[in-house]
Amino acid sequence: MSADLSITEDQDAVFGVRQSANGRAWRLRSAEPRLVAALSQRLELPEAIARLLAGRGVGIEEAVDFLNPSLRQLMPDPHIMQDMATAARRVAQAIIAGERVAVFGDYDVDGATSSAMLTRYFRALGRDLVIYIPDRLGEGYGPNAPALLNLKNNGVSLVITVDCGTLAFAPLAAARAAGLDVIVVDHHLAEPALPEACAVVNPNRLDDDSGLGQLAAVGVAFMLTVAVNRALREQGFFVAGRREPDLMALLDLVALGTVADVVPLTGLNRAFVAQGLKVLARGGNIGLKALAAVARMNETPSAYHLGFLLGPRVNAGGRVGEADLGARLLITEDVEEAGRIAAALDRYNQERQAIEAQVQEVALSQLAARHGLDVPPPLAFAVADGWHIGVIGIVAGRLKDRFDLPAVVIGMDGDVGKGSARSIGGVDIGAAVTAAHQAGLLINGGGHKMAAGLTIARDKLSPFEDFLRERLTPQVAAAHRDAALMLDGVLTAGAATVELLDLLERAGPYGAGNPTPRFAFSGLKVGFADIVGADHVRATFEGPDGKRLKGIAFKSAANGLGQMLLGGIGQRFHVAGTLKRNVWNGRTSVDLIIEDAAAAS
Repeated sequence: MSADLSITEDQDAVFGVRQSANGRAWRLRSAEPRLVAALSQRLELPEAIARLLAGRGVGIEEAVDFLNPSLRQLMPDPHIMQDMATAARRVAQAIIAGERVAVFGDYDVDGATSSAMLTRYFRALGRDLVIYIPDRLGEGYGPNAPALLNLKNNGVSLVITVDCGTLAFAPLAAARAAGLDVIVVDHHLAEPALPEACAVVNPNRLDDDSGLGQLAAVGVAFMLTVAVNRALREQGFFVAGRREPDLMALLDLVALGTVADVVPLTGLNRAFVAQGLKVLARGGNIGLKALAAVARMNETPSAYHLGFLLGPRVNAGGRVGEADLGARLLITEDVEEAGRIAAALDRYNQERQAIEAQVQEVALSQLAARHGLDVPPPLAFAVADGWHIGVIGIVAGRLKDRFDLPAVVIGMDGDVGKGSARSIGGVDIGAAVTAAHQAGLLINGGGHKMAAGLTIARDKLSPFEDFLRERLTPQVAAAHRDAALMLDGVLTAGAATVELLDLLERAGPYGAGNPTPRFAFSGLKVGFADIVGADHVRATFEGPDGKRLKGIAFKSAANGLGQMLLGGIGQRFHVAGTLKRNVWNGRTSVDLIIEDAAAAS
């Protein structure tokens, strides 16, 4: 394997690229050469992996745990989170007394996996758990008083909300007045005031200093099971042959929810995903196994499969189908039922894709009419009547990627609209939406740094957009000022081998907070390029070393990158992207996922 890593950090731009097809400079992640050498020598790592670690701020002391993320090393005492001890005692009390307990989950993957994980935990204890997932169209996000009171009327004495509840002040007040106990398990940004509940377990409470704010709700819920297990043990529940549940067996669900919610894969989250992928590979969850089959997964599971194959299908039920379908799939023990639900989710996912494409087309046309081809900073803001609220979050994400700006997409229904926001690195959209809610511009709203949801009155649309523009302008300007395509190294075409991928996997899993390694290739000649699918561009390259490399640039046919490749047959370009394993007919090769390019002088 050959790799040219001779470019030093003090150079202004890799290969001199200061204005690529996507308008970015290319820079190598800063990595102290002495640290690279020390990591390579002490841990017997190849230089490419040592440089990858050093470029991501991993020092000698942290490297072993980084390469081998384990819960034993990274799992803290759950009680460091505010209200965890209170929540664990109340849940343990309900389990011992045989109370009727319900979990009230959000309709996305994080909510479905959290609900399913708690259900499996209760089932392992010989207890039932009622699952309630609200309908996105009919009920909206989070707990609502009619649903909670209906659970109370059906004998439920304790409700655990997952991935929701932190801002559900009125519904939880109604539940308390009715004598229904509620425990909130969430990770969304909180306001100074907290709802009326037995406990609010949320590492993003303003008074929580656990340092676990990066967890998805399913991670917080897993921490709750650990604390409940301890409480049950202390109270003598595990006697007379009653076995403790295998908590590690739940980590496939924790991994799926963590990756799908796009929280940083750092610290404890890395351990959750790394260990969860091992559990997933064993195929113990019948529902996930069926879903992997319809998604045509034929490789060892990775974070990519969680985020792009399994996650969207679990999500599809809550977006355009039956809200509780994903959770039902994840808890079933019936092979035939799993097959039926997985097939239904696959169909819903295809339907979701079609609806999403329609909404995105209209949104882009609207933005073009307002701003021309390039939306100016700091915000892409689109709103229309009748947009399906099950896809507006995805469309907001597409707009965010297209324009490199925070994006808000709102679907109106009469005088009230539902909206979703997605953000770029360095811009806290959750805080902005929460501030707008506090300023009286929203009926409801909240989220986290990269994503938020909201409910808005029609007459507040313009003031809300103005509020966001004023608040986000300095953040977006700073983010763009610092923006560059960060590279982990420079490779020759011949260095892009399966052996290199095997080595890179040691530093995974990759995702938000630990992005897939990105490399630059110099002077690749385009031998072939055409459009595949809707608007993807595939290409073949030949490097100066005579080696060939296949690549694809997703959703790029109409932008500068795609046009450069399509019009550049026979020309040489510097190309940057990530490497992906391709398994076909029993043979494994390496493809380049093209992210950017620049003309080679």
